[in-house]
Amino acid sequence: MNEMLWAFGRASGVIALILFTVTVLLGIVTRSGRPLPGMPRFSVSIVHRNVSLLAVVFLVLHVGTLLFDSYAKLNPIDVVVPFLGSFKPFWQGLGTVAFDLVAAIVITGLLRRRIGQRAFRFVHWFTYAMWPIAVVHAIGNGTNGTSGWFLLLAAGSALFVLSAVIWRASAGFLEHAQTRRIADVYREETR
Repeated sequence: MNEMLWAFGRASGVIALILFTVTVLLGIVTRSGRPLPGMPRFSVSIVHRNVSLLAVVFLVLHVGTLLFDSYAKLNPIDVVVPFLGSFKPFWQGLGTVAFDLVAAIVITGLLRRRIGQRAFRFVHWFTYAMWPIAVVHAIGNGTNGTSGWFLLLAAGSALFVLSAVIWRASAGFLEHAQTRRIADVYREETR
């Protein structure tokens, strides 16, 4: 039974990481207002939300399974308080930090209408911290963290996310172009 829990915990963690990578990429594309090939813009938001939900489900399966695995030696406190674990406390602690950030993002997403768009966006920006912390956790704490296939997966994911972040920060990003036009109009009107 323990080997099955360990294998399921490991697999669900890898799947969660892949889904969170897709979620980050879709979040950037969604924010740009651009459609994906074969998909209208509003569909990108729906897919982003659904992939995010699926990623959270696999994260909960990952953590929940490892709570019952005698090899992982997780206890409920380790799930919410970082760096207290008995097995690789630093690397496990990074996973806890990422989990806590996901929890904050999910909670603010659920309370979005009550807390307002500004608070939601502020917390949602922590996705850019959560994702690399989760990747580093997987490399340092994961059973296959240093195996070739996983390092290739992590490097490929990092390349995709880094490219998307650079694109989002660039002047060609649609949101920035619109903001500049509005600022230019405002400057002209105030002269």
